[in-house]
Amino acid sequence: MLMADREMSAEDTIDVRDDEGFDTRRLAGWLRARSLPGSDAPLRVRQFGGGKANLTYLLDFGTHEYVLRRPPLGPVPKGAHDMTREFGVLSRLHEHFEPAPRALLFCGDPAVIGADFFVMDRRHGRVVRQTMPDAYTGIPDAAARMSDALVDTLADLHRVDPVAAGLADIGRIDGFLERQVEGWTRRWQAAKVFEIDSMNAVHAWLVARRPVTQSTALVHNDYKLDNAMFAIDDPGHLVAVFDWDMCTLGDPLADLGAMLTYWCEPDDPPEFRAIATMPAGAGFATRAQLVQRYARRSGLDVSAIRYYHVLGLYRLAVILAQIYVRYHRGQTRDERFVPFGEFTKLAAGWALRIADAAG
Repeated sequence: MLMADREMSAEDTIDVRDDEGFDTRRLAGWLRARSLPGSDAPLRVRQFGGGKANLTYLLDFGTHEYVLRRPPLGPVPKGAHDMTREFGVLSRLHEHFEPAPRALLFCGDPAVIGADFFVMDRRHGRVVRQTMPDAYTGIPDAAARMSDALVDTLADLHRVDPVAAGLADIGRIDGFLERQVEGWTRRWQAAKVFEIDSMNAVHAWLVARRPVTQSTALVHNDYKLDNAMFAIDDPGHLVAVFDWDMCTLGDPLADLGAMLTYWCEPDDPPEFRAIATMPAGAGFATRAQLVQRYARRSGLDVSAIRYYHVLGLYRLAVILAQIYVRYHRGQTRDERFVPFGEFTKLAAGWALRIADAAG
């Protein structure tokens, strides 16, 4: 990223956390040896502090900026936090889907920073989490514009031809939903610190109610508001989608269900709003409106969307458990993860409530 394109540098970063640092000089030498543009200058490293799984860093060479992604600390579940997969997707997808950042370099040698990692282009914009950015508060329809841009971009992703993008080999077409349910169940068994009865009930419901997949597409597999970036001064312009390490071929409605999972409405139960990752104020589309807009733009039948919403909540519960168990085992000292055990119970309970309402 050239200096002329830099409108933000350190405002959305923090000092590298003590337990999540690495040898900056060794990394700089590795990058310089591979002729990364700008890497002959001194390297300054800061950390993006908002994520809760993979670790993301800003590499600042003064005239050029890049982003480094690596897995979280400690052992990770098989198939999760796959930097090889994410690099492979982003090194090709950016040519067919503009919001996908371009991946530049991959390193599978843990001697460099302690784990696999890859380096990608730096995008500039705003990631929206629990609060609305100050720059958007003076825009009356900012929330509505973000809602539309997010769902429209998802439908556009699902229209990308995997063959043309060189990504037809990243997943199997048949049995996607079955593999999702059983795969997340295995991860739950490996990560759980305590039993949660509602997890067993939701699993049984997902097995019994599985719909027929109507189409196959590139599936992001973790599509949500805080994995998107919007233009600095325009909440209706989505400039990037992040976190592609679980991207595969599958049922596109699973992505829509994932987005609904993380979506918050003002009348949601307080315990669910407590774990939401988006602003809770008025102005955002409702989940029903998101589904309707996606259906119009994609042309897909969304009548079974409750199944995909429940699947998304079940998966969320497992992800929360995976994060919590790393803190429970002392693999990270990040105090943000202390309440994640209770959050797991809340997500599982919310999934069961939606399942019961669906019948």
